[in-house]
Amino acid sequence: MAAQKQRRLMQGNAACVHGAIYAGLRFYAGYPITPSTEVAEGCSRELPKVGGRFIQMEDEIASIAAVVGASISGLKAMTATSGPGFSLMVENIGYAYMTETPCVVVNVQRGGPSTGLPTKVSQSDTMQARWGTHGDYTAIAVAPSSIADTITETIRAFNLAERFRTPVTVLLDEVIGHMREMVALPEPGEIPVINRVKPTVPPDQFVPFEMTPNCVSPMPAYGEGYRYNVTGLTHDTMGFSTNRADEIAPKLDKLRNKIERYTDEIDKLRVSMMDDAEIAFIAYGTVARTAMQAAAIAREAGVKVGNIQLYTIWPFPDKKIAELCARCKKVIVGELNMGQIVHEVKRVLPHDKEIHTIQRYDGEILTPQQLLQKLDEVL
Repeated sequence: MAAQKQRRLMQGNAACVHGAIYAGLRFYAGYPITPSTEVAEGCSRELPKVGGRFIQMEDEIASIAAVVGASISGLKAMTATSGPGFSLMVENIGYAYMTETPCVVVNVQRGGPSTGLPTKVSQSDTMQARWGTHGDYTAIAVAPSSIADTITETIRAFNLAERFRTPVTVLLDEVIGHMREMVALPEPGEIPVINRVKPTVPPDQFVPFEMTPNCVSPMPAYGEGYRYNVTGLTHDTMGFSTNRADEIAPKLDKLRNKIERYTDEIDKLRVSMMDDAEIAFIAYGTVARTAMQAAAIAREAGVKVGNIQLYTIWPFPDKKIAELCARCKKVIVGELNMGQIVHEVKRVLPHDKEIHTIQRYDGEILTPQQLLQKLDEVL
């Protein structure tokens, strides 16, 4: 008889640490900020046990800079923050996009703008995870809705970062970060772990940003004998800055195509009761939990409601949402903000589709009763 998995009562932020170390995290740099501080505390305790390094930096700007440097040096690296800190990080996150440096940024969302609501829940950084830094690039962001999700989605974030050589944002929120649930911890080897592809050619033949068929270049660690230039300036395939139009466009196309051509690999949804659904709830993070309960209650009352939970927020799963909602008469999007993902839903669905939204941005969660009340209004 197989041994039973280890089960533990675990906080969301602690689950994020567990998932990160499972995925191979060996460097964490950060600055304490509510409601993400437990991620830093957990990394400070756990990383030394596996030969990793934790460093508290002087601010969030230095934190993400250290993470980028550690990743270029060959380590899987992560930081965690909340809205105000994420705002400070976006310039260096843009540097990571341009230099194609894999790293994970955990944003445990709280109310804003500015200092906002340090101890209250929000999902108002959803668009910032896509559009936070300037310039043309394509972002990846994932959103857990439970403690178990937080482990698996943090692992997936590292896998996506390594697979596509890009920053990946984990959009937690204050409720998921601070709640506790019983969780079965994954065994070693149970969940696949992806590592970046290393070059196989001799150093004198190495092209650091070559245009490969899948648009992802092999990445050596500094100190492994491969010398190359790293710059935030738009650069050629050797890593040196360029002003040539025939080199600029291919570089930016590479940043886009390495993600947009593989959305089927990146997209992830949890779908329930959608086979005959006439109305669909679409939600993510904390709201996905209440939407699932509201849909189940509506079903008991004879209303054909289905539920779509977004695990992948960016790139937005256009095709899957369009297919799932094709037979629905109405769609209700629930968010803890003034309406962000609802604009993406409206973009991908036909203009004659009834799309309704329910929003809350006072620091409290959306309840199943509120979703059911909205359902009654649109019936």
